[in-house]
Amino acid sequence: MKKLLLILLFILASVLVYGQSPCKGSGICVVQYNAEFNAANKVSWVGKLKECDTKFIDIQKDTKAAGKYKIVVVPTIVIYNDGEEVKRFQANIMMTMEATQKEVQEAITEIIMEGM
Repeated sequence: MKKLLLILLFILASVLVYGQSPCKGSGICVVQYNAEFNAANKVSWVGKLKECDTKFIDIQKDTKAAGKYKIVVVPTIVIYNDGEEVKRFQANIMMTMEATQKEVQEAITEIIMEGM
């Protein structure tokens, strides 16, 4: 019985941790994941996005972030809405972001319109 309870607690904890976003609070939050070794390809316009909060996570410094948020290439831009991932933009094989500020802003606007 104790083993079953421990297994259930482990599963519940795993689901809760996986479902979390790195953003605090509710609303739309855009997170750019990158690494110090790829600083030349940092997406400078993320902080200029409107109607959202923004955050930057360096996966080289926060070594658990890559696994926790399933980051396989940098830079990666993820849009969260109320803590849930709703859209992801990943870099190409040259580790540069092909998505534009306009594309990401349009995705944010679409999320807002769907919530109305």
